Amino acid sequence: MNGTELDAGNRINELRHYSTSLLAGAVAGTVVDVTLFPLDTLKTRLQSQFGFIQSGGFRGIYKGLTPTIIGAPFSAGLFFGTYDGFKNLFPNASNKSAPIVHLCAGIFAEVVCCTTKVPIEIVKQRRQASPNQESILKIMRNAYTNEGVFGFYRGFWTTVLRDVPFSMLQFPIWEFLKKEYKIFTGKPLTPLEVALCGSISGGIAAALTTPIDVTKTQIMLANSAINQNFSSVFINIYKTKGINGLFAGFLPRIVFIMIGGALFFGAYEKTCRIIEDKQKF
Repeated sequence: MNGTELDAGNRINELRHYSTSLLAGAVAGTVVDVTLFPLDTLKTRLQSQFGFIQSGGFRGIYKGLTPTIIGAPFSAGLFFGTYDGFKNLFPNASNKSAPIVHLCAGIFAEVVCCTTKVPIEIVKQRRQASPNQESILKIMRNAYTNEGVFGFYRGFWTTVLRDVPFSMLQFPIWEFLKKEYKIFTGKPLTPLEVALCGSISGGIAAALTTPIDVTKTQIMLANSAINQNFSSVFINIYKTKGINGLFAGFLPRIVFIMIGGALFFGAYEKTCRIIEDKQKF
C-alpha cells in the first residue's frame, strides 16, 4: 500500500461538515428531480398496475412536479447531511474499513431520508399516474381520509427495502471509483469526474433494484391498503406479468438514474466546493 492509497482510505474522500452537505444535497436534489421529471413520470406510468395508457401515457408528463419541487430539497439535503455526518464520526477509518463506513452511512442516511421522501413520493406518483386528473389537495385528502397519517407512509418499508440495497451498492462503488481514479491520476477529482463516478455507480444499483422499485410503485398507487404488503404485491406482479413485469420501466429508470447520478453528484460536488471556498474568506 503506497502513501496515496493510505491517505485516500484514512481520509475517506474529503470529509465535509454536515451543514455543507445538507445545503449542497438540497441544491443537487432539486436540480436533478426537476430536470429529469418527465423521465420519472414515464417510469411511474410504465410500472403502474393500471397500465401505461390509462395512467396518462405521454400526456401531462409534468403532473406531480409541485410536490417534487417542494420535497426534493428536504429529502436530498437530509440524505447527504446524514451521509456525510455519519462519515465524520469515523475520520481515521483505514483503507479496509472505509467501504464499511460508506455502506453503513448510506443505510442510515436512506432510512432517515425516507421519513420525508415517502409522503412526497406518494403524492407525486399518484398525481403522475392519476387517470382522473386528481388535484394534489384531493390526493392528500383521500390519503388522510382513508388511512389517516399512515396514508402518507404507505410503502415506507418497501421504499426502505428498495433504497437501502440501492445505497449499499451505489455509495461504496461511488467512493471506490473516486478513490481509484484519484490514485490513478494522482490529483483531486473535478466535479465532472465525480459526476461520472456517480453515474456509473447509480446505473449498476438501479439495474439490480428495479423489481423492488416496481413493487414499491404499485403499493403506493393502490386504491386500498388491503393486501398491499411487499411479498404479496411482488408475487402478484410475477404471477400476472412474469419477469418482464418486475422490470417494467427498466430503461427509463436506468437512464433517469445514470443521468440523474451525473447531474446530482456533479452539482453536489460543485456546490460543496463553492460553499467551502466562500468559508475560507
